[in-house]
Amino acid sequence: MNSRDSFSLNPNLLSSLTSFHSFQEYSGSNFRLPVKIRIPPKKFCHRALTISNEVPQNADFPRYYSKKEKKPFPTPIVELRRAARERLKRMKDVPRKPMSAPRNGLLVKSLIPTAYNVYNARITLINNLKKLLKVVPVHACGWCSEIHVGPVGHPFKSCKGAHSNIRNSLHEWTTAYVEDILVPIEAYHLFDRLGKRIPHEQRFSIPRIPAVVELCIQAGVEVPELPTKRRRKPIIYIGRKEFIDADESELPDEVPEEPKKPLLAEIPDSEIVAPLNNEETVRIAEETLQAWERMRRGTKRLMRMYRVRVCGYCPEIHVGSSGHKAQNCGAHKHQQRNGQHGWQSAVLDDLIPPRFVWHVPDVSGPPLQRELRSFYGQAPAVVEMCIQAGAALPEQYKSTMRLDVGIPSTMKEAEMVV
Repeated sequence: MNSRDSFSLNPNLLSSLTSFHSFQEYSGSNFRLPVKIRIPPKKFCHRALTISNEVPQNADFPRYYSKKEKKPFPTPIVELRRAARERLKRMKDVPRKPMSAPRNGLLVKSLIPTAYNVYNARITLINNLKKLLKVVPVHACGWCSEIHVGPVGHPFKSCKGAHSNIRNSLHEWTTAYVEDILVPIEAYHLFDRLGKRIPHEQRFSIPRIPAVVELCIQAGVEVPELPTKRRRKPIIYIGRKEFIDADESELPDEVPEEPKKPLLAEIPDSEIVAPLNNEETVRIAEETLQAWERMRRGTKRLMRMYRVRVCGYCPEIHVGSSGHKAQNCGAHKHQQRNGQHGWQSAVLDDLIPPRFVWHVPDVSGPPLQRELRSFYGQAPAVVEMCIQAGAALPEQYKSTMRLDVGIPSTMKEAEMVV
């Protein structure tokens, strides 16, 4: 072998060259081996450093749906059909399993405390909102459903009520009440949630209660004024949609249990007392914000097990597996449907509408300006009230409030913004 021969070695095998040094030590003679090492250039992948966060920095406002268009399905209909086909293939050769609660008529035991928490959180929220209305000014338009939280109403031309063209779409602000902030969504109270659907002829004979209360009752809350049927054994299906109740005569007599948690009651308007000082106002605002989050979080958890339906054309809500048959839909082109509702799965905002309002950056500063509308953010009315009362701002609402957007002081400065 010629001493001038060169070798190309992999850089990862450089550790093997240590054997030459050890050979040179023990042999006592000089051994020269010129080695030419070729190291291939490494390919570096340049990746941009991104910081991910669950809450985006800025988010779009909730889309406003016209009364003439139908609400979108929470899950696209194509995906629902695909999932149904896959479910039929998967269950084709599998023996039918007994249904689990609540489809078999029994209650989900683990969700009963959640139902009581949601019921009491709603009562706490209503009572605290009545107290905050004594110190936080809230305005409601006399012609449309829009409200505004602040010392004076906003100047934006967004009124869609009657005779809005005469008023140039300007709002006429009046005093707001709790019903303007927390929208009362009602539903029929079902004595048996697995019973037959409510016919059109019985639409006036069945009581209507708040939809959140009906959901809590079906989930296990015992309200003496609103009785409901509780089963102690699973139902027995005798057909695809027909079933009979199991015989419960063998069971011992049921002992009436005390409520799992004491139920709160609403305070009458005549007994509402305004907060005495700023510290009490801040405490009530914090408690109100916690009740709002607790009610929404618990309701979302209940809706995963107990089905809630909403009309795709109007705000009608039905708590149950299938919607009622009352032909009282008055939405766009209801004559073509003979007043029947277009039932679909409901989402949390259908049951508890957040009612987004314009965020006032500085309550003691100048009012909102019409020309700077694109620089202002929005937040749910309950959240905006609590923030103006002194509560800490939750993280999940910062994206729509646009807190990091600088508001120009003059129109000349706003025109320079790209």
